[in-house]
Amino acid sequence: MGFWRVILAIFLPPLAVLDKGCGSVVIVAILTVFGWVPGVIAALIILNNPNR
Repeated sequence: MGFWRVILAIFLPPLAVLDKGCGSVVIVAILTVFGWVPGVIAALIILNNPNR
């Protein structure tokens, strides 16, 4: 997880997980609509997952 990816996850969470698949983008986008903090947390978790 690079520095610029973390910055992107903080400011635009759905764009940070764009290369992780459509499902991840949709989940993060929905969480971001409900609140900025849940979207950021979900994006950081998805980016930090070593299995993906």
